Amino acid sequence: MSATLYQLQRDHIQALNHAYQARMAAHNLDSLAIYSGHANNHFADDHATSFQSYGHFIHWVGMADVQHSWLVIQPHQRPQLYLYAPADFWHLPTQLPEEPWVAEFDVHLCSDKITPPLTGHAAVIGDLKELASTTPLANVATLHPEGLVRELDELRMVKSAYEVACLREANRLAIAGHQAANAAFIGASAELDVQLAYLGASRQRESDVPYQNIIGLNEHAGVLHYQRYDLSAPKRRYSLLVDAGRRFRGYCADITRTYAGPDAPSEFGELISAMHGLKDELITHIVPGIEFLTLHEQMHRGLADILISHGLYQGSAESAVETGVTRAFCPHGLGHSLGIQVHDVAGLRQPDGSPSPAPDTHPALRLTRTLQAGMVITIEPGLYFIPMLLAPLRKKPHPIDWTLVDRLAVCGGIRIEDNILVTEGGSENLTL
Repeated sequence: MSATLYQLQRDHIQALNHAYQARMAAHNLDSLAIYSGHANNHFADDHATSFQSYGHFIHWVGMADVQHSWLVIQPHQRPQLYLYAPADFWHLPTQLPEEPWVAEFDVHLCSDKITPPLTGHAAVIGDLKELASTTPLANVATLHPEGLVRELDELRMVKSAYEVACLREANRLAIAGHQAANAAFIGASAELDVQLAYLGASRQRESDVPYQNIIGLNEHAGVLHYQRYDLSAPKRRYSLLVDAGRRFRGYCADITRTYAGPDAPSEFGELISAMHGLKDELITHIVPGIEFLTLHEQMHRGLADILISHGLYQGSAESAVETGVTRAFCPHGLGHSLGIQVHDVAGLRQPDGSPSPAPDTHPALRLTRTLQAGMVITIEPGLYFIPMLLAPLRKKPHPIDWTLVDRLAVCGGIRIEDNILVTEGGSENLTL
């Protein structure tokens, strides 16, 4: 990590400490302990699931896989990091990096699991369910107070310069994976081969990805969260959709690309180009103060124009939107907040913590906020040929060219996704 990033991280920790102390004072707290969490075994097994530390722990400590550890914040004191690092020959113990940011904490290396030292009126946040039987926290602290947690979630909506730098690096690493995935597709690989190419080029293990990579060939590109990797290459190569990310110091990239194969109808490649154009057009409208719902609605209007200009729909753009045609071709939201979590916290709440649910007309929308400088979001318009969603349209007299739809159905669908920083003057695309 560069000296500049080290300084950005120190500034980030100091600002975070100031913000936490202000919120603790507002809640009359003398201590706040954040539990990192720990992995649990599969049911009736001795093998643990993959693990990611609690987001508010990562917000302070740029380590995403720390278990059984605590961060304790107290007024007018340095943050206390209790890092679980037992002597072990079965597993490599957690190791504290030799980096300057560590000096911002008082670090305690613990060979045993501990109860965090708390004083006065205290609160504890994190996944505490598994601790209840062994750690008597309820006797000394308020457990996971929702009002406070909502305020801490809000702190993560606007990213510090350090967080933006981490997200930019996560994108850089993920882009290398996407380039390798496309090369594997050109080489007539199976879905598993594309996945392995992505992991190798992005330099990560499968257990470290921020979400399960979506690698869909042909019709599988139309399964929004496709979860399999076929072992054999298909006989015909119509399309590849890759929705895959990367973590850097706990911060996530989330990028999607779609490619036309050599057997795809010519219209499919043209639609991919059009969807890239729609994505880029939507990004030009990102400025502080715009409602994300407004961008989402603009996406549907733009999608209607694409359906019309490419002969899929012979009616007006207004009718395509109003009758639900565009929603059948794109059932998901335009994007979401991005940060420590891929679908980062507070996207469906207002700044005061009050609920801001997705509207009934767009129930899959994951972000309903007014955008402000420092937010990082995804922009991911889609166009899919999903039989179960299109079937109801066939029963009504919609002016849809079903012959063309059926010809394109073998390609599954298209999604194009970039990660965007909202700036004072507009936006910056972190994925370019």
